[in-house]
Amino acid sequence: EKGWAGAQYNLGMCYLTGIGTAHDEKKAAKLFRKAAKQGLAEAQLAVGRCFQLGPGVVRDEEEKVKLYKQAAEQGLAEAQVALGEFHEQGTGGLAQNDKEAARLYR
Repeated sequence: EKGWAGAQYNLGMCYLTGIGTAHDEKKAAKLFRKAAKQGLAEAQLAVGRCFQLGPGVVRDEEEKVKLYKQAAEQGLAEAQVALGEFHEQGTGGLAQNDKEAARLYR
Protein backbone atom coordinates (compact mmCIF):
# COMPACT_ATOMS: atom_id res chain seq x y z
CA GLU A 1 0.00 0.00 0.00
CA LYS A 2 2.91 2.37 0.64
CA GLY A 3 4.43 1.66 -2.77
CA TRP A 4 7.49 -0.42 -1.82
CA ALA A 5 8.28 -2.51 -4.89
CA GLY A 6 9.86 -5.38 -2.95
CA ALA A 7 6.80 -5.79 -0.76
CA GLN A 8 4.47 -5.60 -3.76
CA TYR A 9 6.48 -8.32 -5.51
CA ASN A 10 6.56 -10.57 -2.43
CA LEU A 11 2.84 -10.15 -1.80
CA GLY A 12 2.21 -10.90 -5.46
CA MET A 13 4.15 -14.16 -5.07
CA CYS A 14 1.97 -15.03 -2.07
CA TYR A 15 -1.18 -14.48 -4.13
CA LEU A 16 0.24 -16.38 -7.09
CA THR A 17 1.20 -19.42 -5.02
CA GLY A 18 -1.56 -19.22 -2.41
CA ILE A 19 1.01 -19.27 0.39
CA GLY A 20 -0.26 -17.29 3.40
CA THR A 21 -3.25 -15.98 1.49
CA ALA A 22 -5.93 -17.08 -0.93
CA HIS A 23 -4.71 -17.96 -4.43
CA ASP A 24 -5.56 -14.99 -6.69
CA GLU A 25 -3.75 -14.65 -10.01
CA LYS A 26 -5.35 -11.30 -10.87
CA LYS A 27 -4.17 -9.73 -7.61
CA ALA A 28 -0.73 -11.24 -8.15
CA ALA A 29 -0.45 -9.79 -11.66
CA LYS A 30 -1.66 -6.38 -10.44
CA LEU A 31 0.98 -6.30 -7.70
CA PHE A 32 3.72 -7.48 -10.08
CA ARG A 33 2.78 -4.66 -12.47
CA LYS A 34 3.03 -2.06 -9.70
CA ALA A 35 6.47 -3.30 -8.70
CA ALA A 36 7.60 -3.61 -12.33
CA LYS A 37 6.64 0.02 -13.02
CA GLN A 38 9.04 0.99 -10.23
CA GLY A 39 11.84 -0.87 -12.00
CA LEU A 40 12.13 -4.04 -9.91
CA ALA A 41 13.68 -6.56 -12.32
CA GLU A 42 12.19 -9.62 -10.59
CA ALA A 43 8.73 -8.09 -10.89
CA GLN A 44 9.31 -7.24 -14.55
CA LEU A 45 10.16 -10.89 -15.16
CA ALA A 46 7.16 -12.07 -13.10
CA VAL A 47 4.62 -9.93 -14.92
CA GLY A 48 6.29 -10.83 -18.21
CA ARG A 49 5.67 -14.47 -17.33
CA CYS A 50 2.06 -13.61 -16.57
CA PHE A 51 1.75 -12.17 -20.09
CA GLN A 52 3.47 -15.28 -21.45
CA LEU A 53 1.46 -17.90 -19.59
CA GLY A 54 -1.79 -16.09 -18.87
CA PRO A 55 -2.23 -16.15 -15.09
CA GLY A 56 -4.22 -13.09 -14.08
CA VAL A 57 -3.95 -11.33 -17.45
CA VAL A 58 -4.66 -11.86 -21.12
CA ARG A 59 -1.63 -13.29 -22.91
CA ASP A 60 0.33 -10.61 -24.77
CA GLU A 61 3.55 -11.49 -26.62
CA GLU A 62 4.58 -7.88 -27.20
CA GLU A 63 4.16 -6.87 -23.56
CA LYS A 64 5.93 -10.06 -22.44
CA VAL A 65 9.01 -9.32 -24.55
CA LYS A 66 9.06 -5.66 -23.43
CA LEU A 67 9.10 -6.67 -19.77
CA TYR A 68 11.66 -9.45 -20.24
CA LYS A 69 13.91 -6.92 -22.02
CA GLN A 70 13.57 -4.46 -19.14
CA ALA A 71 14.58 -7.13 -16.64
CA ALA A 72 17.41 -8.38 -18.87
CA GLU A 73 18.79 -4.85 -19.27
CA GLN A 74 19.12 -4.71 -15.49
CA GLY A 75 21.23 -7.85 -15.58
CA LEU A 76 18.66 -10.40 -14.42
CA ALA A 77 20.16 -13.61 -15.78
CA GLU A 78 16.85 -15.48 -15.89
CA ALA A 79 15.38 -12.83 -18.19
CA GLN A 80 18.50 -12.83 -20.37
CA VAL A 81 18.30 -16.60 -20.80
CA ALA A 82 14.59 -16.44 -21.65
CA LEU A 83 15.20 -13.77 -24.29
CA GLY A 84 18.12 -15.78 -25.63
CA GLU A 85 15.81 -18.77 -26.02
CA PHE A 86 13.19 -16.65 -27.79
CA HIS A 87 15.85 -15.44 -30.25
CA GLU A 88 17.39 -18.88 -30.70
CA GLN A 89 14.03 -20.49 -31.43
CA GLY A 90 12.39 -17.55 -33.17
CA THR A 91 9.54 -17.54 -30.63
CA GLY A 92 7.96 -14.96 -28.37
CA GLY A 93 7.28 -12.68 -31.30
CA LEU A 94 11.01 -12.34 -32.02
CA ALA A 95 12.82 -13.29 -35.20
CA GLN A 96 15.28 -16.17 -35.03
CA ASN A 97 18.71 -14.62 -34.38
CA ASP A 98 21.55 -16.85 -33.19
CA LYS A 99 23.95 -13.92 -32.78
CA GLU A 100 21.60 -12.11 -30.39
CA ALA A 101 20.85 -15.34 -28.56
CA ALA A 102 24.57 -15.95 -28.00
CA ARG A 103 25.03 -12.38 -26.73
CA LEU A 104 22.23 -12.84 -24.21
CA TYR A 105 23.56 -16.18 -23.03
CA ARG A 106 26.89 -14.60 -22.08
